[in-house]
Amino acid sequence: MMIKSPLNYIGGKYRLLPQILPLFPVHINTFVDLFSGGLDVALNVKANRTICNDINHYVVGLFEYFQQCTIDELLRNIHRKIQEYDLSKQNREAYNALREDYNSTHSSLLLFLLVCYGFNHQFRFNSNGEFNNPFGINRSSYNANTEKNLKLMHSIMQEFEFHKCNFRQLNLDFMGPDDFLYADPPYLISCGSYNDGKRGFNGWGQNDDIALFDQLDGLNHKGVHFALSNVMQHKGRTNDPLIQWAKKYNIHYLNANYSNSNYQATESRTLEVLVTNY
Repeated sequence: MMIKSPLNYIGGKYRLLPQILPLFPVHINTFVDLFSGGLDVALNVKANRTICNDINHYVVGLFEYFQQCTIDELLRNIHRKIQEYDLSKQNREAYNALREDYNSTHSSLLLFLLVCYGFNHQFRFNSNGEFNNPFGINRSSYNANTEKNLKLMHSIMQEFEFHKCNFRQLNLDFMGPDDFLYADPPYLISCGSYNDGKRGFNGWGQNDDIALFDQLDGLNHKGVHFALSNVMQHKGRTNDPLIQWAKKYNIHYLNANYSNSNYQATESRTLEVLVTNY
């Protein structure tokens, strides 16, 4: 059974898990998820140690809050706030009040409820660092399925180690042949909103791609296994540096479907791949 994150994190890999997980190593000592996002991948990888990194400190802070609570405490806090704000699928005013309070307090609990009741359950900020996803009227809510996924996530992630830094700054010197790194960076040639540099974080450019390729080459030189998710072709554009770099490794072509991932483009003729060094 695949564990689904209760967050609909843009660029998440839940739908691709049946394709990519069988391509991962069977035995993993330390698993590093370099761009961990909503944890769809990390939650489903078995390893002795799991390290999750993401530059989005809002989402990392949310997971750290989950770790600090017992599951009973967390559920009580959630239900108390739902009652306090009178949140429902129809109460737009309650959602707007919740969003205003979050943007003044940056409470992780309020952030989680915004994701639950926001449009398409998305995790979205403006350039000022304010949560700005609109209300998901008649569609989004905290429901039994959300709670089931939250309980599963909470039980699995208790021992996860979280970091919130640029991928260049994460110390990987400890990694050896029994360890495995997965990288799912923003895709250079697609135009998902996480890649436009307008959400309070730096946009992703070609220099970032090259720096990541160099980092992966260094791991390969040490005998560390890695897998990279990326897009080689999208809407008539190609990522030529990626195509050239990947030739020295193994390229697995995936059947990608992002119909519900908030891509601001038609996903026709997209060539998504998993590049591995094993």
